[in-house]
Amino acid sequence: MSELPSGWVSTTIGEINDYSSGNIDPLKAPAQVFELYSVPVYPTGKPEHLLGQDIGSTKQCVEPGDVLLCKINPRINRVWMVGPKSELPQIGSSEWVVIRQPLIHSGFLRYQLSESSFRDKLCSEVSGVGGSLTRAQPKKVATYPVVLPPFAEQTRIAAKLDELLAQVDTLKARIDGIPALLKRFRQSVLAAAVSGRLTEEWRAQNFGCVDEGGPITEPASSSLPVGWSSKTAGDICGFITKGTTPSKEKMTAGHGEVPYIKVYNLTFTGALDFSIDPTFVDSSTHSTDLKRSIVKPGDVLMNIVGPPLGKVSIVPATYPEWNINQAIARFRAGDEISAAYLALCLRTEEVLSHAVSRAKATAGQFNLTLEICRELPLPVPPAEEQTEIVRRVEQLFAFADQLEAKVASAKSRIDHLTQSILAKAFRGELVPQDPNDEPASVLLERIQAQRAAAPKAKRGRKASV
Repeated sequence: MSELPSGWVSTTIGEINDYSSGNIDPLKAPAQVFELYSVPVYPTGKPEHLLGQDIGSTKQCVEPGDVLLCKINPRINRVWMVGPKSELPQIGSSEWVVIRQPLIHSGFLRYQLSESSFRDKLCSEVSGVGGSLTRAQPKKVATYPVVLPPFAEQTRIAAKLDELLAQVDTLKARIDGIPALLKRFRQSVLAAAVSGRLTEEWRAQNFGCVDEGGPITEPASSSLPVGWSSKTAGDICGFITKGTTPSKEKMTAGHGEVPYIKVYNLTFTGALDFSIDPTFVDSSTHSTDLKRSIVKPGDVLMNIVGPPLGKVSIVPATYPEWNINQAIARFRAGDEISAAYLALCLRTEEVLSHAVSRAKATAGQFNLTLEICRELPLPVPPAEEQTEIVRRVEQLFAFADQLEAKVASAKSRIDHLTQSILAKAFRGELVPQDPNDEPASVLLERIQAQRAAAPKAKRGRKASV
């Protein structure tokens, strides 16, 4: 910060930190219950209560109001504050840098150490061999600058941040819940589509028939609309087959003659995504070793090994022929059903549940046989209605996609909002300043005087339990 607000001062963490290392070995008190502030449980917001015999290493003694700064990647962005005094001994992981200063508002300090400029500096000066083994060095952290407003202003800033960031968290939770709602919406649309409810009014207008069927949640095989029939995939599709996997030397990455589709290229939306690690085989392998698994534009593909099951994609016309691996089944729509409508049916919860209930499960993996694929139940409307169903589903899904994009954009803005609020707070722009507040320079002098008068603690001393 180039210019501090009136009454503020700049100092370093080392100049204000009264914490002196005090270690404790909980194993020496196996029956004692400890309140442990460990790095892994930080997301819960609550310390663990553990017996000493269940704590496997030496810990640090901490006190209420201590600010805990994680020094190890990938959790280096975690800043915690020790809660009110407990009846249990309060201890913390050795992966925290502990900052203690009773004359500074702990909440204010915790928020300042969470602000992006401090985080960037901390992360830029880690050391170690890389990845999760890199750590911030406490001696360096002690030299990092912090700003101090008057104590009364610290209190006002911390209270305002508590209020605003709680609102941001509420907003985040609501935004985070929308994708699940959209997933349920899409499944509701598919259920309505294959039950006939989605086109009920359309049938009445075009054919003058009104159905008396049950609700859209009923199985597609019951109460089918007039003109619909219940079929199996084997009844209305051409030969249903699955893919083959050639030896590694016969596959090339990124380029080649015939595209080779793997499960990760299938999606839950009906589209094929061949931009993900595209793989190819040569024409000779395609027409000989993999002849059984040749697929063409318009074929419908479904993964038969999971979890997750339920990936369904229509082969596009980008290439005249494609090939597939052994974890994918090919459905070729016959005269009674369109590829687009078939793909919708295969994506419904009813078809997926039918398949899973009959799948072979081994070590948590589901495998669908071709026999299961051929017996999948499909409600088949007249061709004209299939076209209308597909049109309406695509329209509703496009609406859901637009909403999903807006949600992603809103989530990005909300994710930046927290840091914007923090930055504003530490520029002195979040709360009004009061000229009657005791200047922070006086506070800093008091801290320095108390630290100078305090006896020097012996470093590394282990506390008694």
